[in-house]
Amino acid sequence: MASNARSSSGASHAGPPGLRDHLARLFPGAVIESIEPLGPDTGATAGTTKAAGYGLPVRITLLDGGERRELVWRTASANAFGHDRRADRAAAMIQAFDDFTGMPQHVRAIDLGVIRQTGELVSTRDAGEHYLITTYAPGTIYAHDLRRIAGERVATPRDVDRVDALARYLAALHTPIATPGARYRRAIRDLLGSGEGIFGIIDGYPAGVPGAPPERLQAIEARCAAWRWWLRGRDARLCRTHGDFHPFNIVFDGDVPMLLDASRGGCGDPADDVTALAINFVVFALEAPGAWGHGLGVLWRHLWHRYLAERPDDDLLAVAPPFLAWRALVIANPAFYPRMTEAARDKLLGFATDVLDDHALDPAWAEDLFR
Repeated sequence: MASNARSSSGASHAGPPGLRDHLARLFPGAVIESIEPLGPDTGATAGTTKAAGYGLPVRITLLDGGERRELVWRTASANAFGHDRRADRAAAMIQAFDDFTGMPQHVRAIDLGVIRQTGELVSTRDAGEHYLITTYAPGTIYAHDLRRIAGERVATPRDVDRVDALARYLAALHTPIATPGARYRRAIRDLLGSGEGIFGIIDGYPAGVPGAPPERLQAIEARCAAWRWWLRGRDARLCRTHGDFHPFNIVFDGDVPMLLDASRGGCGDPADDVTALAINFVVFALEAPGAWGHGLGVLWRHLWHRYLAERPDDDLLAVAPPFLAWRALVIANPAFYPRMTEAARDKLLGFATDVLDDHALDPAWAEDLFR
């Protein structure tokens, strides 16, 4: 990041190559007197020395129309405290820019931006919401298949072939990731504590949801929290994952699946992806009496069999319960599926609770829901 340029004070230049040009745009006519790194905290005593920080600050001194300005330019550092992804660090900078402005007796935020690969600084201080442009995936959402099977009560050979294709896709996707420690712990922490995780989903339940009273949700949450420490030492399970592998994010054009909306850093436990798909076979059948035995149950059974044949994993079923419970909580939340009946919600949350209590998932247990 640092260049060999010298400031007028003789201090070593710090920051990216484009910092000086950007300062010239922000403060036309100003003279840069010095740009120098701010040193680390040495601490008054050994016990109070601060080690972990969230950025690499640079102190800038300008002479602007006879007035001396002192500024700080900083970036966010990658660390294991929720800043390991580029998106985390971007969010931290945006949040700081928004928070600093309204805080009394606080340093003022002057600019916010990004650093291009060339080192050029680009301001985003006037930006509103972010947007994303992607390519388009032609075809049919996989959820349409499940609705058809629920209505016809039977899975066709082509339906089984599509489950084969999805199992093969996941088996190929789920490749191990090096140095998994902090990233696996992050995945498990997000499973429980993120806004889209178990705690956040439960917080999003409105009052008076039939089949999901607060005491039931609290009990499921407590069970899931206990799983965090049981999963904590399983760092070697970290794999590349999709992160939201459900039927509304899968498009089939012919018999080739195309995926939408990969998320959660592209890594986690493979049980996340498998349970995200599998539980939907249960859900679509709960609302369609008679659709399980020769229909959606065929797909449920085949997915587990085919995935484990393609990618043997002795611990998959042992670690699956909290992931399945998370997906059950999402689907049972009327914010996402407002038309789910009380009976279906009760069975789904009961299934999740039983799996959590048994400390493993036996796919055969799903059959009991439809007897």
